[in-house]
Formats: sequence, C-alpha cells, structure tokens
Amino acid sequence: MNTSLPQAARIGAIRHLTDNTALFTLQLDERPAEHQSSPAHFQPGQFLQLSVAGAGEAPISYCGFPSSDGSIELCIRKAGRVTAALHAAALGDQVAVRGPFGHGFPLSHYAGQDLLLMAGGLGMAPLRSLLLALLHQRERYGRLTLLYGAKAPEALLFRHELADLASRKDLQLRLAVDRAGECPPGLPDCRVALLPALLEGLTVDPQRTVVALCGPPAAYRFLVPPLLERGIPPQQIHLSLERRMHCGMGHCGHCAVGTLLCCTDGPVFAYSALQTIEGAL
Repeated sequence: MNTSLPQAARIGAIRHLTDNTALFTLQLDERPAEHQSSPAHFQPGQFLQLSVAGAGEAPISYCGFPSSDGSIELCIRKAGRVTAALHAAALGDQVAVRGPFGHGFPLSHYAGQDLLLMAGGLGMAPLRSLLLALLHQRERYGRLTLLYGAKAPEALLFRHELADLASRKDLQLRLAVDRAGECPPGLPDCRVALLPALLEGLTVDPQRTVVALCGPPAAYRFLVPPLLERGIPPQQIHLSLERRMHCGMGHCGHCAVGTLLCCTDGPVFAYSALQTIEGAL
C-alpha cells in the first residue's frame, strides 16, 4: 500500500483532555491486513498527515499504540485551520490520513537500557506512544522514569493515565508546573519549577541510560546541557523535532535542519547528529 496516498477514516471517539486539546480515535474505513503498510502500523515517534475536507492537511504525531484493527489515536490541540476543523467535527465524520512517515524512537536499541522520558507540554502526546510501547514489553527494559512539565496542573494531559502510572512500582513519575494550582488526585505533587529541575536528585547510570525528549524545540537548549553534565553520551539523547515539519515527504524543504530534513531524516534525532548544526535547536 502506498503510504503517500490518503486513506479514508472516520472519527470513532473524542476524549477531551483540556479546554483546547482532545484525544481523537480514528478508524480506517479499510482494515489493514497483517504486515500490510498502513497508517495504523507505525513506530513511536513517527507521524502521519491528517486532512480535513475544506481545511487542508497537517502533520500529526502518533499518540497511541500500533493497532491491528485500523484504529489510530491522535492528541490534537486546537491551534490552526486544520486542527480547528477537526475540533468542530462530530463522531462519524470522515477525514483522511496518509503515512506513517519519518523515523521514530529506535526501540530495538533500548532493550536492557534504563529509559528517561522527558516531556514538555504537548510533547507528552508522542511520548505517550513511546511509553505505551515500553510498558507493553516492560520486562525488556531497565529503570523507567517519566518527567513531565506543563504550564499548570489543569494543563497536564492524560491525567487519569498519569494517576495509574503513579501507582506502578516499576516506573518513577515526577511532575512540574509553571504556576501553582491543585494537583489532580492520585498524582505526585506538582512541583512549581521548570522541567530540568526534575532531574535534581535523580539517580542516573549514564552509560546505560537512554533519554527521549519531546517538547517545544526551544526548551531543548535548557534540557540537553544538564543531561550531558550527568555524563549521558550525546548519541544516547534522542529528541523529536516534529514541530518543524510541513509537507512530510521531504519536498518543500521547510523542515531543513542543516543538510538534514526533519520529516525524512527525523523527526527523532540523536543529539550527536544535531550538536554541530547551528540553529538546530
């Protein structure tokens, strides 16, 4: 199946997460066959192109777990023409998707490693996909830590899921918010601080720790240095630049990072591939 050709899908469920962000579950009209290329078969960190009739097309990161039944989860914030049209849609409305595109997080290299996931704001959406994949085969990985920062407690995404994570014995969860507020029940205290502050007092074995970062690209300039100071090698720090993408196929050059293209060479990069490129972060 040609991943560049749009496939019809319908909105099967809408779960509101905040006042402007919702989790959409799409159902492909044609259920994919096993091992068939399909927008529902992807790696965490990849993205698809979502189109809404009359509004246009936009690249959206996967948020859920790859499915065999043709369902796709996307966490979408109302921020532009396409996303506004989707937020105005109703259950059963038709959209189109094509993909998957890009390179995701290299799960095959994570076996036996400690995983440190750091998400800022809407960056929790693609990292949720990675987290679900890690938990699906939890026995394959070492220590698992999630550090998540948002503007305020009410802006935290997937609050019910975070409460479930907080109760697990095989995962450490730390939360930070820019301004104080009442932290939802079941969650650890929401520390009023910036995301890098959650690294304080965290035990890290630098030679066996892989870091996955996802958030506003400008924040990476403040997140990467403290990781390097802890001795984590640049090639073990993986970050997503998915917000730079436009066409998704490497034609427009809009997402160029030096000689690299975010949509085809990324959107997940090792920091070692970016550290010498001026303006990459």
